[in-house]
Amino acid sequence: MTAFILMFIVFVLGYIAIAMEGPIRIDKAASALILGVVIWAIYIYGLPGILNLGYSPAWEHFLKSSALADLKHKYVNVSLLAQMKYFITQHEVVSHLGNLAQILFFLLGAMTIVETVDQHEGFRIITDRIKTTNKVKLLWTVATITFFLSGVLDNMTTTIVMIALLRKLVDDKKTRWFFASMIIIAANAGGAFTPIGDVTTIMLWIGGQVTALDIIEMVFLPSIISLVIPLAIISIYMKGHVKKPDVNTSDSYSTHPKTRLLFLILGIGGLIFVPVFKELTDLPPYMGMLFSLGIIWVATEIIHKKDEEEDRRKFTVVGILKRVDIPTILFYLGILSAVAALESAGHLQVLALYFDKHMRNIYLMDGAVGLLSSIVDNVPLTAAAMGMYPVMTHAMVAVSSDPAFMQHFVQNGAFWELLAYAAGTGGSILIIGSAAGVVAMALEKIDFIWYMKKISWLALVGYFGGILVYWLQELLLFHK
Repeated sequence: MTAFILMFIVFVLGYIAIAMEGPIRIDKAASALILGVVIWAIYIYGLPGILNLGYSPAWEHFLKSSALADLKHKYVNVSLLAQMKYFITQHEVVSHLGNLAQILFFLLGAMTIVETVDQHEGFRIITDRIKTTNKVKLLWTVATITFFLSGVLDNMTTTIVMIALLRKLVDDKKTRWFFASMIIIAANAGGAFTPIGDVTTIMLWIGGQVTALDIIEMVFLPSIISLVIPLAIISIYMKGHVKKPDVNTSDSYSTHPKTRLLFLILGIGGLIFVPVFKELTDLPPYMGMLFSLGIIWVATEIIHKKDEEEDRRKFTVVGILKRVDIPTILFYLGILSAVAALESAGHLQVLALYFDKHMRNIYLMDGAVGLLSSIVDNVPLTAAAMGMYPVMTHAMVAVSSDPAFMQHFVQNGAFWELLAYAAGTGGSILIIGSAAGVVAMALEKIDFIWYMKKISWLALVGYFGGILVYWLQELLLFHK
């Protein structure tokens, strides 16, 4: 029992170190990697005491599996402790590593494709078409572009692209803060309704909790509402025109117009191809992403084969890989490894049993996850929710003690759909609650208290408005 509790304490301490990245001046990726290893080490050293508690569904399943029978056949009279160590090292670690690798390779491919398009200035084809100076029109235009762009790009990249655009459109700092805040809300809302728009939806899609078409169908309207409500409220009192900054003559294109268009088409098309590939082949999504990366890589090699060596390093994927945010990949590896250990040991099972007893309402459960994601990273929250409940089959629901409740946990069930929405959009409530918010805060030096006073309540109203719309469409249209 001591080791079981110690695992939880270490996880909390590690999470505090991640959350306090700024004050302690230690990158969250380093803290996450240490946490991911230490928590598994505690698990394996405290094996008998942890697994004998009876909280681990994975251990109970292993005891009935053919893997244990094969082990006993190969090694006669194998001890219980040896069985437990085999369960951890050869079953749990390998199984969870396979699941993590799919997510990490998917993200690595997606981030490299986006960086390649950005390096070739493909996104400027979209952003340079904005000409209006009317504050309200500009606000809706920027938010709409952000919303749909973040459906195929990651939220952080979308925010960086849009704030770079914003600096060319708005000169006044406080006005730009309002626009940047709407970019945060729009990026998080747009990332929630597609299977490739946010890490949390990627996790749910790869894990089999949702399918690509279902997540778009069920979460699109709530996501739009979570953005439209704040925009509508701001539009009531925002008046006048923006003053554009002085033109920087050094800010010129370095790529040919046809090259920009080609890589925009290749990048966006490659990302959209991934869910199509999954539906056509049933192969894991990361394979489709790696295929798209391969195509765009070949394109960079062919187009820049006659360039000078310096330009080749700048514009081919070999050089662009150096710009990819590898620390973010390692952060996800560490934090998801730690959550996997808690799932294997049974901590998430204990949490699920508590929810079953005290909070048997998916709107309360997912709503709480969304609110927590404003202060806690949504990736481990989503991972924890996925570990708490299996993807139920209709046969499992039929024999359960509460079929009406458990039907929410089948593939494309209401719990998973609402989780995608809540975890994705809840991070907008505080500026530190999402990667988009942190990036905008760093780039524009947005004050935390200013955001909390001016924007948090708008994001909160939009968040609950989206949940209400999801409930209405489930009740009136889809009858799940």
